[in-house]
Amino acid sequence: MLKDLRYGLRMLLHAKAWTAVVVVSLALGIGANTAIFSAMNAMLLTRVPVEDPDALVRLRYVGRNQMATSSSDYGVARSVAGDDVRTTFSYPMYQQFLKDNQTMVDVLACSPGGRVNVAVNGQAELASAFVATGNYFRVLGIEARIGRVFGPADDNPTAPPVAVISDRFWRSRFGSDRSVVGKVIAANLVQVTIVGVLPAAFTGIQQPVALPPDITFPLNLEPQINRPPVINGVAMSRLVQPTYWWLQVMGRVKPGVSRAQVEGNLAGVFQATARAGLDSYLAGLTAEARATSANQNRTAVPRLLVEPGARGIYDVSETNLQAVRILTGIVALVLLIVCANVANLLLSRATGRQKEVSIRLSVGATRGRLVRQMLVESLLLASLGGALGIAVGYWGRLLLPGTLGQLAPLDWRVFAFTAIVVVLTGVVFGIAPALRTTRADINSVLKETSRSVAGSRSVLGKSLLVVQVAISLVLVTGAGLFLRTLGNLRAVDVGFDPANLVLFRVNPQLNGYNEQRSAELYQQLIDRLGGLPGVRAATLSNPGLLSGSVNQSSIFVQGRTYEIGVQQRDSINRLVVAPNFFDVMRIPLKLGRGLTDAENNAKAPKVAVINEAAARKYFPEGNPVGRRIGSSTETSGQLEVVGISRDAKYDSLRDEAPPTMYVPFRQARMGTPTIAVRTAGDPLTFVATIRETIRSIDPNLPMVDVSTQMEQVEQRVEQERTFARAYTLFGALALILAAVGLYGVMSYTVARRTNEIGIRLALGAQREQVLGATMRESLVLVCVGAAIGIAIVFASSRFVASLLFGVPKNDAVSIALATAVLAIVAAVAAYLPARRASRVDPMVALRNE
Repeated sequence: MLKDLRYGLRMLLHAKAWTAVVVVSLALGIGANTAIFSAMNAMLLTRVPVEDPDALVRLRYVGRNQMATSSSDYGVARSVAGDDVRTTFSYPMYQQFLKDNQTMVDVLACSPGGRVNVAVNGQAELASAFVATGNYFRVLGIEARIGRVFGPADDNPTAPPVAVISDRFWRSRFGSDRSVVGKVIAANLVQVTIVGVLPAAFTGIQQPVALPPDITFPLNLEPQINRPPVINGVAMSRLVQPTYWWLQVMGRVKPGVSRAQVEGNLAGVFQATARAGLDSYLAGLTAEARATSANQNRTAVPRLLVEPGARGIYDVSETNLQAVRILTGIVALVLLIVCANVANLLLSRATGRQKEVSIRLSVGATRGRLVRQMLVESLLLASLGGALGIAVGYWGRLLLPGTLGQLAPLDWRVFAFTAIVVVLTGVVFGIAPALRTTRADINSVLKETSRSVAGSRSVLGKSLLVVQVAISLVLVTGAGLFLRTLGNLRAVDVGFDPANLVLFRVNPQLNGYNEQRSAELYQQLIDRLGGLPGVRAATLSNPGLLSGSVNQSSIFVQGRTYEIGVQQRDSINRLVVAPNFFDVMRIPLKLGRGLTDAENNAKAPKVAVINEAAARKYFPEGNPVGRRIGSSTETSGQLEVVGISRDAKYDSLRDEAPPTMYVPFRQARMGTPTIAVRTAGDPLTFVATIRETIRSIDPNLPMVDVSTQMEQVEQRVEQERTFARAYTLFGALALILAAVGLYGVMSYTVARRTNEIGIRLALGAQREQVLGATMRESLVLVCVGAAIGIAIVFASSRFVASLLFGVPKNDAVSIALATAVLAIVAAVAAYLPARRASRVDPMVALRNE
């Protein structure tokens, strides 16, 4: 074997150009597959980076839940039956789990904490936060890299406020300063001591591949960090609300205990605690409020699920899964083309090695020995391609959707997969040439009169070429379909003018602003920003249009009869906006009027503007202006409809504009709105001026999530852009490989038929006839491959039909354009050998014969 390796290496070095072409081709095919497998590895195989992750279980529930009056869901999955599967529980329920647990070593609870305003040495910035029970790190088996993690003693309302920070935040914010332990920072104005830095490998338990939260706080610090709303003079912390479901719960099972036993232990506890929580909530209401509350008739209790927790709390996004499935198919086709192309190159090279093979056979080498030698050379080629393919795969991850490409690891599984692909690829493209080459008759080859090997090589080579052409057509057609889809989505009328808009957010509530002060600050910002040179106007909304966020509420129309005790299922999307929102965003009003500054007041009569979709759906009988609506039967007269606006896309470019209503921001809870500034020129050139204006109002108020409205629109087509880019890139690669394959096959054919062509020319054949005959032979192969490719397109189009927009799945235009592009590339590739054939000198050809 070592002798074979040394000999194979010498042979490859002897043909450096040929070797380079093969290795680069293999690197592209293997590298693309490596990149996609790294994504699959991250989504489906990688475990959370904790001690013994297989012993973890996650608690979730399935089915309709009427026991919660409020909830914060961080990821909703679907059961096999189509029911919602949710991940959050109330804090009193977690405490009950702890008390009644008999099957787990310990149970933890945690929750994403959103963003906090962190001030260090007088410099403020936003950081991602996480809250967890004191046993969080103990259950997971995580120790601090520097300092210590917090424990149960720190998770106490009377304990000094402490926190741990991620390695990533330690490096970016503190410059890897080891004296950070013991440093006091202000988190939402709360003085907190940093007690430790977490290991770089620990990214949390949400998902195996994710960015870690910057700061993790003990759970009992949550009411201080995220100030709860004050209701009737009492701060309603989520820790004391039995019907507020917001905590994720995981546990570590005892040795020998199954998930079914854990579920049997806690299923009854879960349902009883859920019912008791709602009863406690209703008991706290006044008699009048209880009699009119829609919550009193709730009966549906969901069912507890205990599932493996090795892969974290969240399920994989179906969008990401679908993207990776399709990309997997694409890169597999590319690798198949590469194998066919390399096999053709090996066949061409093998023809020139017939004498060598025959001499080896004549001196006693067995056919098996020679096949092994050639397979070793093929595997050596594949190994070189695989080594380079690792680098290609590393950079190729950037093609993956979202942040998955940046975070997908190149771990031992990826290297093992690449090794398997290298071996399989080496065998696939090497076995046929090896068998063909060693099938030669010794005497005939030595006399150089046998055409059998050459003929069989020609048939196999042409067959491989047909395969390449067919797959190339599939990929080029896919590129056409997704490029047209992307173009159609970008051409969608969004219902407003997205040009020259810069968007950003500030969150004054993190600096201790109450609702009234926040509203005054936002109004001040709008006024100041609108007066800047080059700025036409500024406005705000929550959520922003096409931002990816959705805010829905029920809708009840005054004067209509609704069945008592039955929850109304009609819903309407809601935006909290400034009165000038329609003017700034350039959304025309179709009927009635817009919102006024006088109505942007908590004490003013409540009003709303609805869009055309809402008018059509909820007021089919006539003009809705002057009608009243609300979010329940009791409040159905709360809002007066004062106008109807044009439909504007809310969240999706594909879907029709949903029923939407707009309300003044001072008549509703604002949350953290998006501020939109319309400029006269490039909006990004105004960012520095806007930041200085914010600092002049409040220097401790960070400006975050800066983007343009056009960028927001582009984010709505991220998946389509990924597919279009991948299909175009790999389709172009497939075309190049097919062209190289066609050129190689026809060059070999011309070389083999040189004497025949010379005789034909000597007997009077015209050079144009030779050129035409050679071109026809090439184009016949292309036509056969194209026909097979079109059949594959029709058979597989249903797999991508749901991803297309404005394009039929068997789009004749895309297929015709792909075929035309393929024909042009094939004609150019075939013309060069055909032209060379037509210029053969008859005397030289006859002398060679």
